[in-house]
Amino acid sequence: MPYSSYTLKKVKEKFDIDIIENNDLYSEIEEIEASDYLKTTLSYNIPLALAISTEKARSELIVANVLVELKKYLKDEISLFSGINLDVDKDRDLSGFCDYILSRSSEQLYLSSPVVAIVEAKNEQIISGLGQCIAEMIASELFNEREGNSIDKIFGAVTTGSTWKFLEYRKGKAYIDRSEYYITNVNKIIGIFIKMVRQEL
Repeated sequence: MPYSSYTLKKVKEKFDIDIIENNDLYSEIEEIEASDYLKTTLSYNIPLALAISTEKARSELIVANVLVELKKYLKDEISLFSGINLDVDKDRDLSGFCDYILSRSSEQLYLSSPVVAIVEAKNEQIISGLGQCIAEMIASELFNEREGNSIDKIFGAVTTGSTWKFLEYRKGKAYIDRSEYYITNVNKIIGIFIKMVRQEL
């Protein structure tokens, strides 16, 4: 079963995990000022992506630009993967393609140390991507354990491009932030991502 087939119910039952959804996880994180380039790009791209109104348009015109900004801000200390195949354990249905993965490694030619999984919400419904995101976070944790990477928490995000919902996973517990963040406050989104990849949460 590919990651995209997971719902919240399926991922909870399959992996016997706890899902905690009433915590305020990231509202206190400081904003980080986006570059003038990103601000200018989004001011043009957001209305265009919303007018086209497809998942692909939102991914290419909004999501990718935010993630590239993050990579630039961190001076290529991280790597960014799009549409990558993450086959960790086919017997446990932890295989398939991921929309985006952020890695703590600067190596861009192959995946190492995945730390954040980003899922594009289907039909503009955030809840539709939560199960998939948690499955990818579980797979990322297993990947890191097998590689001997000491990463305490795996993080995730589900986005429509205009709306972002953040998650974290550790030791059989998946935490879903009760807040949603909007692309109109991209500084907050960037601030959250930076804390995630630096494992400062």
